[in-house]
Amino acid sequence: MSLHPSADIHPSAVIEAGAQIGAGCVIGPFCYVGSEVQMGARCVLMSHAIVKGRTVMGEENTVFSFAVVGEIPQDKKFGGEITRLEIGARNRIREHVTINTGTGGGGGLTKIGNDCLLMAGCHVAHDVIIANNVIVVNSAAVAGHCIIEDDVIIGGLAGIHQFVRIGQGAIIGAVTMVTNDVIPYGLVQAPRGQLDGLNLVGLKRRGVERNDIMALRAAFQMMAQGEGTFADRVKRMGEDTDSAYVHRIVDFVTASSDRSFLTPGG
Repeated sequence: MSLHPSADIHPSAVIEAGAQIGAGCVIGPFCYVGSEVQMGARCVLMSHAIVKGRTVMGEENTVFSFAVVGEIPQDKKFGGEITRLEIGARNRIREHVTINTGTGGGGGLTKIGNDCLLMAGCHVAHDVIIANNVIVVNSAAVAGHCIIEDDVIIGGLAGIHQFVRIGQGAIIGAVTMVTNDVIPYGLVQAPRGQLDGLNLVGLKRRGVERNDIMALRAAFQMMAQGEGTFADRVKRMGEDTDSAYVHRIVDFVTASSDRSFLTPGG
């Protein structure tokens, strides 16, 4: 066990031998930290939080009460193999959140980036990759093998099907089931997720230039009403603009995926 002398650990907390606790960490009453956990500086575990498994946490993460971080996957194929969970810096993991480690068949790694907010009761399954500045709202569930890019918002009680990719800057409405990939900057809503437009509010909040927003609007119109297949329309729209935002959509659609795409009006 490696406990930095500046760490503040409540006497009722259980820290297994082998755990590494960084400088300035605060571990509250009745917490549990497993033997293979590595916790960066200034992390905070509220009372009754659990961090276990082969979990590495960066600096300044806060885990709220009754969250369970680093538990084994809810996958019947999991056979006890050694897998990992990596969490970046400055994330807030609220009450009753569950985050599982990876599986051998899925790459062995679940990963969360920096500055994410996982609200109360949400679930992040095995082999999920979540990037930076992502918000997962109360009781939403992200199934195994999903990829969630930067600046995504997933609404409360939403469900993301396994192997789905959600592109940068997209927003998923509350109580929405998403079974196919979502383009960057897409707006998805309705009980069976439909691509209803662009996340214009999010784009404006991030200070995206008007010219880029206009290019994205034109590109979305081409995706919705152009000739040929969806993939053909997306490839053509990249030829008509030099907007990096439009090209990000083109790159996303032309990349390898295990799912099809939500399409405008589909």
